[in-house]
Amino acid sequence: MGDDLLAAEFEANRGRLRAVAYRMLGSGAEADDAVQETWLRLSRAGGDTVDNLPAWLTTVVSRVCLDMLRSRAARREEPPVTELPSAEDPEREAMLADAVGDALTVVLETLTPAERLAFVLHDLFAVSFEEIASVVGRSPAAARQLASRARRRVQGGSPAGAADAARQREIVDAFLTAARGGDFAGLLALLDPDVVMRGGDGQVGLRGADEAARFFSGRAQAAMPALVDGAAGAFVRTEQGLRIALSFTVAGGRIIAIDTVMNPDESITIELLN
Repeated sequence: MGDDLLAAEFEANRGRLRAVAYRMLGSGAEADDAVQETWLRLSRAGGDTVDNLPAWLTTVVSRVCLDMLRSRAARREEPPVTELPSAEDPEREAMLADAVGDALTVVLETLTPAERLAFVLHDLFAVSFEEIASVVGRSPAAARQLASRARRRVQGGSPAGAADAARQREIVDAFLTAARGGDFAGLLALLDPDVVMRGGDGQVGLRGADEAARFFSGRAQAAMPALVDGAAGAFVRTEQGLRIALSFTVAGGRIIAIDTVMNPDESITIELLN
């Protein structure tokens, strides 16, 4: 891959990388530094050695941010004040408006660097626990636990947490109702156009709202509302004894990811709801 093409590919991913870094670090200036370091590492590595560039870039920027968070913690620095966008820069204003709110930023600062990374990558960007595990140097089950602990603290510590959790529960409950009733249009309305459905190994099995809606339409008859690792989800026990845990990632009022685990073990926390 030539230098010009490599630069063009990087620029196409810059917005997402900065969004990840901003949510991780809570500082626009530090986010820019992390993105610049990611570009430098890509320049040294070259594009020819990278099979999946977006995934590679997300992994690298996450590792850079994790190092920065750990360095900040080691120096016991105060977290940076969340910046306000300039009125003369509407594009930056829109990007920051989509970023973590002040209240959530304060709560994120109470998490360990690994917890923060796991929560941000999985709950806000739908990155699989397999990918997160490679960044934090732990097993996928341990990465899931990191995100679970972080999620409980976020939901308990943010003023908007309870409302957000309730809204996510409403969306998942509506999804289950539409699935049971075979309401294809209702399912489409609740699914993000680029929704992914992943198995326990983190591999994508289904992609896209149409495919996911067709898969779930008429199903979920035995699904019971549940919290799966603290996230809105469902639990199914079939007549054959198979147990299935489903956790849903919700963003912007729609489901962006569905994670399914067959016969979940004790590493996954499941709390059935009434």
